[in-house]
Formats: sequence, C-alpha cells, structure tokens
Amino acid sequence: MKIHEYQAKQLFRQFNVPVPEGSMTETADDAFRIAEGLGYPCVIKAQVHAGGRGKAGGVKLAKNSDDARKYAEAIVGMKLVSPQTGAEGKLVRKVLVEQGLAIAKELYLAIIVDREAGMPVIMASTEGGVEIEEVAARTPELIYKVHIHPITGLSGHHIRHLAFNLGLNKVQQKHFFKLVQNLFRLFMEKDASLVEINPLIITETDEVIALDGKVNFDDNALFRHPDAVEMRDTHEEEPLEVEASKYDLNYIKLDGNIGCMVNGAGLAMATMDIIKYYGGEPANFLDVGGGTSEDRVKEAFKILLGDPNTQAVFVNIFGGIVRTDLVAKGIVNAITGMEVKVPIVIRLVGTNEEEGRRIIEESGMNFIAETSLPEAAKKVVELVSGKGV
Repeated sequence: MKIHEYQAKQLFRQFNVPVPEGSMTETADDAFRIAEGLGYPCVIKAQVHAGGRGKAGGVKLAKNSDDARKYAEAIVGMKLVSPQTGAEGKLVRKVLVEQGLAIAKELYLAIIVDREAGMPVIMASTEGGVEIEEVAARTPELIYKVHIHPITGLSGHHIRHLAFNLGLNKVQQKHFFKLVQNLFRLFMEKDASLVEINPLIITETDEVIALDGKVNFDDNALFRHPDAVEMRDTHEEEPLEVEASKYDLNYIKLDGNIGCMVNGAGLAMATMDIIKYYGGEPANFLDVGGGTSEDRVKEAFKILLGDPNTQAVFVNIFGGIVRTDLVAKGIVNAITGMEVKVPIVIRLVGTNEEEGRRIIEESGMNFIAETSLPEAAKKVVELVSGKGV
C-alpha cells in the first residue's frame, strides 16, 4: 500500500528523521496562507501516488507571494500527467507546502527488501534528485548497497560504509548515522516494503534532511498496522482494484482486453503467459484464491465485466482446494440478469469438475467450455481478434 509524501513525512517525524517544516492542504487559499506563514522561498508540491511530479509541473518553488498564489491555484485541481501516471494522469486533490532550504548536495537513500537475498538492503547514491532507474542504467557503480541480516541487524559498519562512499564529512556523518538508524527502525517496525528519500539533502550548514519521502507498506502485514490503513487514499487507486480489495480478491488492472479469472497466483501467471503466447493481451491479473466461495466468484466476475476494455473473459480454474461446481454457480449467478456483450471461455478442471461443467452447460448461457488450457487460450484470443466463431 502506498501513501502520500506528506504522510511519509509524518512518519519520519515520529521516528526522528529530519524533514522540512510544512503542511498539507486541499485548497489553493490555504496553500497560500501556509506559504505566507513559512516565508519565502517555499515549495508547493502536488500530492499524488506517482513520480515525475517536478517535470510534470507538480512541484514549484515560490520566491514571493505572487508566485505562491499563482502556483497554488495552478497545482490544486490540475491533472498531473507523468510517465508513471499514464496518459490519463492523476487529479491533484492535495498539496504539500514546505519551507525552502539551502541545498549544498543531493543524495539518494532507500531501504527495500531484496527478495533474492531474503533480507533488507539499504541503497545510497551520490546521484540524488535523479530517478534511481536512470542511475542504475547509466552509472550503476554509483549505487552503494549494504544488506542487513535479520538476525544480526543494522550495525555501525553498515552506515560507515555508506557514509564513506557518499563522501560525507564528520559533521554530516554524525547526522547521517542517526537518520539511517531511525529510518531502518521505521522500516522494520512498520513492516514497510519500501522507504525512499530522493533527494536526501545536505544543507549549507551540514544538516542531513529528507527533502522528499516515500513509504510503501507490505499489504500482508497491514492487519498489524491499523494506523497505516487509515492513511490509504482510494482516490489514488484504480477503482476496480479498490472494489476487489473489499472481497479480498487479488486484482491488478492491466492494459489488455482479455479478462482473466484464475485461482492461484502461479496459475494466473501461467494463464497470462499463454494468452500472450497466442498473441493476446490480458486485461488484468485476478486471483480468486485457493479456498474461494460462490459469493467471491460472483463479485470477481462483476469486476471483470466492469472493465470497459474487456472484450472477452477467460475463466481458468483448477479445482484443488476450491470446488469447480461452486465456481460455476458463482459465474452463473453473477451474470444472471446482466447484459453480457462479451464472449466467455471457461475451463474447469479438478474437484467436482463434472458437476461444474454440468452447471455451465445447463445454464442456457452463451459459454464456451474447454478442457485443454492451450485450446482455451487459443479460443479466447481468436474471439478477441475476430477469428473465432
């Protein structure tokens, strides 16, 4: 789960990670008043779940009152379009207004989980203010990493290694030590999957401050953090994904036109792969889970059909824990009374598959039943391309 920059900085303050003085607001008038209170220069920053805000016009430095009013009115309510938002962009509903600081150096600092190593890794670079993907592609040697073993934990030598490579002086190292320790404590205690500061700045007085902030939480650990759940902004999420989360469905919207409903993440990946193998494009990743119910299948099907890009639906269920007859009932109940304008290919294999197929065949609905995965995938791709019957 992602949160806004202003929320990340609220967490930073709780864990004694230095951040600029500032406040969030939802109106241009309040943004102007906050700027007047902070003094100039100050920065007005769009709050959306996307990078590239500066290049998209969502971050502006106000040097005086006229600038502050002009930028506040321009940013609040703007449709911010960046490479990460896609062409549709994101509506800016909130802005963060912060004091301007005298920057001597910009660095990069982040903590993520290295899934290959099975432990957290702290990454730092002298190339702050630049997207880390660009640094990795252009000058990977400027990204310094230290892995933190979950048993031994963070040690002084880890931070000294990073500080040395970043070229920090003794005063800067002292501030950096404390910041990294507190940031790592935040990462562990809040079950974060990512904590990123870009840029982490060194001021002209050798202070080390998080000028930006990004925190993502591990969705599987949110039950331990109700305070984090309260930070969720559903305006920033895909509406169908929000709806799916209400029923504990694993749904991710994609750019294709073949809706997929599958039980199990591995089978879902294999289903998307075989669709692409035959020249199609999946419209989503939707895993209804291994122990799903008729009601969840019903809601999942509604979500699939709720995507206007879906031109066909492929249901691929392997009945191990889940019973295929329950899936079949859920599908029939879901579309009963609905105006379904797209073809539906269904493959049910496994527990109670004969009963599941009987329900599908006797439903009187225009389903296309298949038992072979390659044949089912090929059929749904042909239907979308206009080659199928």
